[in-house]
Amino acid sequence: MIEVVASRSVAFFGLAFGAQTVPVALGQRGYADNTWFVTIGACLFGGLVLAVIASIVKRFVRAANVFVLVVFLLALVSWPLGVLGDGWPPIDRPWLWFLITVATAAAAIALPVWLATFYLLLAPVLYGIIRASASGGSVHPGLVAFDVIYAVILGGAVLIIVTLLRGAAATVDAAQATALSRYVDAVREHATEVERVQVDSIVHDSVLTTLLSAAKAQEPESKAMAARMANDAIGHLQTEASTPAVDSGDVKVSDLAERISLAASTLSSHIDVRGGNVGDAEVSAPAAEALYSASLQAMVNSLQHAGAGDGVVHWVRVGNTNGNGVLIEVGDTGRGFSFEDVPVERLGLRVSIIDRVSNAGGAVDIDSVEGEGTAIRLIWPAPTPERRLHAAALLGDAS
Repeated sequence: MIEVVASRSVAFFGLAFGAQTVPVALGQRGYADNTWFVTIGACLFGGLVLAVIASIVKRFVRAANVFVLVVFLLALVSWPLGVLGDGWPPIDRPWLWFLITVATAAAAIALPVWLATFYLLLAPVLYGIIRASASGGSVHPGLVAFDVIYAVILGGAVLIIVTLLRGAAATVDAAQATALSRYVDAVREHATEVERVQVDSIVHDSVLTTLLSAAKAQEPESKAMAARMANDAIGHLQTEASTPAVDSGDVKVSDLAERISLAASTLSSHIDVRGGNVGDAEVSAPAAEALYSASLQAMVNSLQHAGAGDGVVHWVRVGNTNGNGVLIEVGDTGRGFSFEDVPVERLGLRVSIIDRVSNAGGAVDIDSVEGEGTAIRLIWPAPTPERRLHAAALLGDAS
């Protein structure tokens, strides 16, 4: 984009200067050979028009500007051959003088910085040499030096502006490329982490449970059950490895609640399934699967760690959050725990519940007091702090 802006600015700037030079050139036509004047004039002004067209169509921009700067150099070199009589009148500044900055600006667009800088010095100095010669009017060296310095300063300003703009554009492009590369790396790392969490969840939910059951099995029936669990775990791992994740649409919260209720009824101890207002709320299929698996793991954890005794009550409740989400609470009146005291190697809470729900776009609230009980709330989608308070209020009203 910066190249387009710079090339168009220089092209229209050159065309405007060229148009202002036409009256001067026509007024000085009698000082030069007609063939030289027409040829050089046609090539120079035609090149300026070509530069404008090239900048508009965004093609052959460098070639058009190279043509302009080369023709200008040829005009200076052939100056002595094009002047009639004894030389140029010293009182009149030649019309080519007004196009020096146009040529150096074209060099800034078409050439590398070092070569454009060389041209910036070459064109004014060459003009000064010719202007100080007899064919150029034998102008006083002081006046010639003034013209040369002025042309170098003006052309240098254009070159500096174009170079700074290009440098800024290159910096922005490099920063954008770096940001894009980091984003791709972050996405890749996130995908790897999600996959790791899924595998860890599968290992904990299926394989680790199977190993624990096998280790405790003493009776033939228990060993046979452990063997069946092992076969099921292997099959589950193979299925997860070979089946891609497919988003099959939305799932009604009522269907999710029924599925969780059915799972609770199959566990070893009683879990009280408490009703909640689910309405017509729906969740995405991946989120529903994550919420179901996390709920099941939370119920298993509650039965395993809340403590035994008739006084311990376990429950699960499914509801919605203000009609557009789902809220699941798994709780008990058992011994409670401190999240900071849970060992890192224990994956049930961190991986199978928290990470699983978070990766599905939800959030997990843990409310546990040692000696009083635990309530784990799964909320989807992840709410703002205000919606978290609203969700807690809904559960409080339902109880």
